Amino acid sequence: MRIAVYGAGAIGGLLAARMVRAQQAEIALIARGAQLEALQTRGLTLIAAGGEHFTVPVRAVAEPAELGPQDYVIVAVKAPAGPEIAPRLAPLLGPDTAVVTAQNGIPWWYFYRHPGPLENRVLESVDPGAVQWRTIGPERALGCVVYPAAEVVEPGVVRWVEGDRFLIGEPSGELSTRARTLARLLQGAGFKAPVRPRIREDIWFKLWGNLAFNPLSALTLETLDRLATGPETRPLARRMMLEAQEVAARLGVRFPLDVDRRIDGAARVGAHKTSMLQDLERGRRMEVDALLGAVVEIAERLDIPVPTLEVVLALLKARARKAGCYP
Repeated sequence: MRIAVYGAGAIGGLLAARMVRAQQAEIALIARGAQLEALQTRGLTLIAAGGEHFTVPVRAVAEPAELGPQDYVIVAVKAPAGPEIAPRLAPLLGPDTAVVTAQNGIPWWYFYRHPGPLENRVLESVDPGAVQWRTIGPERALGCVVYPAAEVVEPGVVRWVEGDRFLIGEPSGELSTRARTLARLLQGAGFKAPVRPRIREDIWFKLWGNLAFNPLSALTLETLDRLATGPETRPLARRMMLEAQEVAARLGVRFPLDVDRRIDGAARVGAHKTSMLQDLERGRRMEVDALLGAVVEIAERLDIPVPTLEVVLALLKARARKAGCYP
């Protein structure tokens, strides 16, 4: 079994380190810059909060053509980079290669074989010009919802903070062989990786909090606990989430708990900086469209009013552009 992990950042590094150690498949990383150099010279080091600490030798390359066709390509770059790297995936794609989107937000393949008025429609906000849809092909897509938190502390070194769940699912809901095989490999590497029959609902449930708290954190510079409890920010987050819930419901998605319990859960996380706030502080490209722009685009196509989401999206784009974190 041959698996290429495209992107050697926090999540890609975490996956690769434990899968290499499990020795169940041939793992390769596509990386660049200082990260590539470190991986090639010193290997990949994983430091876990529970005390796990090890280094493994890894195959790391800059050019996908060096690897050839794979059984799985796990795309572990942030969603905004997806259209840029899509053409580079071509050498990795054989007739049966599955492309696993280990990314936040609404994925580019979301409406592939989705029953309803938007079936097989491409979301311009996350896949401008349908680059990923055309060059990868939605039939290759395998959904993945990522719950672990990790960070690159220096080139070649990943710190695993918490979480061990990777939810896997076919857009069709089928319990396919390729989904079950990947789940088994991830489980062998020590992760919880159930194959889910309704992966779109899992995507929406994680997104439900992210689409509110990530943008608000970038606009206010506040941590998650203060956003979820503040007299101004909690009601605002609640309105955003209720508007998004209406969009999700129109797509047949139901959430397993109500909005106030979801917000209370975010408050219990504590003084955590969201990934979007961290990206803003470090001058990195922010996941504006995958987390919020796509939801607004879907609402527009379905003629659902989402005034709060639209205002926050406009403010967020202005903030991100000023910081050089948005095109």
